[in-house]
Amino acid sequence: MGPNLWMNVDEVAAVILFGIGFTTLLLHKNMIKKIIGLNIMDTAVYLFLAAMGYVDNRLAPIVEHGITDADLYINPIPSGLVLTGIVVSVSVTALMLALTIRLYRKYRSLDLDEILIRMQKEEQR
Repeated sequence: MGPNLWMNVDEVAAVILFGIGFTTLLLHKNMIKKIIGLNIMDTAVYLFLAAMGYVDNRLAPIVEHGITDADLYINPIPSGLVLTGIVVSVSVTALMLALTIRLYRKYRSLDLDEILIRMQKEEQR
């Protein structure tokens, strides 16, 4: 663990967050916990993109005082991707929560295994 770790602490944090979200998504059977895991993974990706798009000693890409040299500004594409991803993530989360509510109202459980058992019992009738 040398100085490179501290230079890339944002990227390391993003990878750790992604791992936490991924294990939460895989290991828990509760639908709400799976949605939380997916949101943690989304946040890790946004943190990684924002960290990769940041450049020390550069300005936001807003032209001031007529300075148009591209080397003085950061690249705005990662920021735009993060904002677009957040909007999509909120929409997907809302849809997943709505479907989870529907599943709970029908099967009275948030446990995926229990829901699958009840669905199979319904099909056998």
